[in-house]
Amino acid sequence: MTRLELFEIIKKKRSFLCVGLDTDINKIPKHLLSTDDPIFEFNKQIVDATHEVTVAYKPNLAFYESLGSKGWDSLDKTVNYIRSVTSDIFIIADAKRGDIGNTSAMYARTFFDTYNFDGVTLAPYMGFDTVSPFLQFDGQWAIILALTSNKSANDFQYIKDEKNVPLFENVLKTAQTWGTSDQIMFVVGATKAEALQDIRKIAPDNFLLVPGVGAQGGSLAEVAKYGMNDHCGLLVNSSRGIIYASSGEDFADLAKEKATELQEEMEVYLKGFGLI
Repeated sequence: MTRLELFEIIKKKRSFLCVGLDTDINKIPKHLLSTDDPIFEFNKQIVDATHEVTVAYKPNLAFYESLGSKGWDSLDKTVNYIRSVTSDIFIIADAKRGDIGNTSAMYARTFFDTYNFDGVTLAPYMGFDTVSPFLQFDGQWAIILALTSNKSANDFQYIKDEKNVPLFENVLKTAQTWGTSDQIMFVVGATKAEALQDIRKIAPDNFLLVPGVGAQGGSLAEVAKYGMNDHCGLLVNSSRGIIYASSGEDFADLAKEKATELQEEMEVYLKGFGLI
């Protein structure tokens, strides 16, 4: 999927919502535990309820890997189910891989060939060798951590070099020399919305994956104000605020309600920027 094809889906759905499928076996409604595959059943109902207002889904792999082979089976079934429901969707493996050489090449094959994801999150600490294997796949994306929303981001991401440039800005600048804006996205936490204006000066064309809206307290209004560009350029993720809106049998209905609320707010911002 190219950047402009993704923008077409955004315009069609009037949304730049990404739903995080951080599916925790200990948090899903109890009535699902008697099904053959509770993780998949939960995801299936969330997808059925939200796909019309959602541009992307982002399974966080930790929640699947923790269950061993059964978790990987649930993940595979989830990706295949999403593909069967809609072609207008972007699926992200939130894996945060970060290795080099043949190991990185195997990760790329895992997520792009075996599991058919559109993009995978990557930690760029080891440099170009980490990312380059993911750039060999047409229409699939390396999504590079740039500025994250966790408190410990200060430990490294704001360290300044001899030119007084913080590390996260150097990541943005350097990574753009590795590939095009049809290959590389950046992760920028929603709680860092005040930095988005400067980030857009450095990376005006790249899509930004923005987690942290909802339960983590990020402001959608500020993210749109400072981060939107002429092709939207944003995938804003909400996980817990949507998928765990209810712990009862009405969980899918409440998920749809919360997702629709975000979509309707996003539609206002898209109209305000003259994009739809």
